[in-house]
Amino acid sequence: RTRAMEVAPSVLNAGAQDFKGSDAKMSIIIGAMAVADIVKSTLGPKGMDKILLSQSGEVTVTNDGATILKRLTLDNAAAKILVDISKTQDEEVGDGTTTVCILAGSLLAEADPLLSQRMHPQTIIAGWRLALNASKQALEAAAWDFNQNPEAFRQMLFKIAKTTLSSKIVHNEHDQFANICVDAILRLKGSGNLENIQIIKKCGGSMRDSFLSDGFILDKRIGVGQPKRLQNAKILVANTPMDTDKIKIYGAKVKVDSISKIADLEQAEVDKMLAKCKKIADHGINVFINRQLIYNKPEQFFTDKGIMSIEHADFDGIERLSSVLGGEIASTFDHPELVKLGTAALIEEIMIGEDRLIQFMGCGAGEACTIVLRGASMQLLDEAERSVHDALCVLKTVVKDPRAIYGGGCSEILMAEAVDALAKRTAGKQSLAMEAFARALRTLPKTIAENGGYDSTELVTQLRAAHNEGRASAGLDMNKGQIGDMKEMGICESFRVKSQSLVSAAEAAEMILRVDEVITSPRAAATSRAAAAAEGGAA
Repeated sequence: RTRAMEVAPSVLNAGAQDFKGSDAKMSIIIGAMAVADIVKSTLGPKGMDKILLSQSGEVTVTNDGATILKRLTLDNAAAKILVDISKTQDEEVGDGTTTVCILAGSLLAEADPLLSQRMHPQTIIAGWRLALNASKQALEAAAWDFNQNPEAFRQMLFKIAKTTLSSKIVHNEHDQFANICVDAILRLKGSGNLENIQIIKKCGGSMRDSFLSDGFILDKRIGVGQPKRLQNAKILVANTPMDTDKIKIYGAKVKVDSISKIADLEQAEVDKMLAKCKKIADHGINVFINRQLIYNKPEQFFTDKGIMSIEHADFDGIERLSSVLGGEIASTFDHPELVKLGTAALIEEIMIGEDRLIQFMGCGAGEACTIVLRGASMQLLDEAERSVHDALCVLKTVVKDPRAIYGGGCSEILMAEAVDALAKRTAGKQSLAMEAFARALRTLPKTIAENGGYDSTELVTQLRAAHNEGRASAGLDMNKGQIGDMKEMGICESFRVKSQSLVSAAEAAEMILRVDEVITSPRAAATSRAAAAAEGGAA
């Protein structure tokens, strides 16, 4: 053979990297395990927080898996896959983002020794699929439906919300926050539209001062000299310029032969504005809310007519406001009969701390409510908002699928025991992969115990023994550092959230395990680093 035939031809650009076989496997498995290790310490009621500092100097304090992973600048393909499944989990059900990452990382860590024994990835994946089916069946068998009567339904929602919030920054007040979240979700009457629940953050006071307000609160001010309290409001929500009384002609060239002509032009502008105001008043309204600014002349006009005017309601606020009040956003006012007005039983100015806000009571859409969060710092309020949002998303999921399971590592041990039992009956190498799947499931209660400072091996073995004795509701009591009855303690989780975590983690681990080659283009690597740097600066 010639020398040219002995050298393997390369079709890649100069500088491109190509990892094959065990090198590629090592790269992706280590990347996924590294991401899982980053969020591992945040799991469970005794989990720790992370401080994230962006390039712009913005500080974020959080233990929310999705938020942490979103802010990371990563250069490993497998790590990015885990970040993506975490985001999907957050968007789909709102909670379980940390669980997904840890479970996927554990599955790949357990697969590593099997790959070292020359077991083919497809054999491992086949075993995992059998284990996943067994886990889902065990989880469905353990779940129960609680949609029998309204009182039992509310009680179960409260328990699930309390369990969700126990690992968040609001855990010291989780009873209060759980009640706030449950009341807010029940007001939606099953619609699941979280747009109707507004969250307002106000520094000052303590978390205990947070409350749920009926109706809608807008963080704006009522116009000068206008009524601060109004009953039976008819409201026009608009997005229109109300600032043409300001002189805008100096930006253009206008030739006039006297100063009086400029005064005429200004007067024409004012007359045009007042004609527009008259059209608005002809709608028979007593409240006018505009997305844009309202300047002095139109504000004075509305004051004289006894109409309450509110300016500069931001776009998100006005979209939500129109749906809450049952009205439409208008931009033209020539046909009052075609415009749908919003309604409210009472509008009044209220004080929260030292700030004045506007409260709308008895809105057209009766589901509207506002959660007002109080706290010592903005970082604490941001984290409290993330916690409340997670709880609301979980409760929305529970309302659609009213099934629950026991928490505290109970369901993971239940699934692991079911997988182990099936592995004993399965012949061939697949049973080794199934045992690895069961070990990965047990890492979740093990991590929860470790984060609480307890002996994780001792507790997990005790938990396994308790389940084999027939105590199906046994789980980790993190207050006492021992095995407790989750049924008595009221620690419950959403079946849908747990099921989604399990399936997402297994699918992500399977996808990463299928990879046998990693090809890195030098230009693509440089571009991704530049984009990541820009994104980090924006964050």
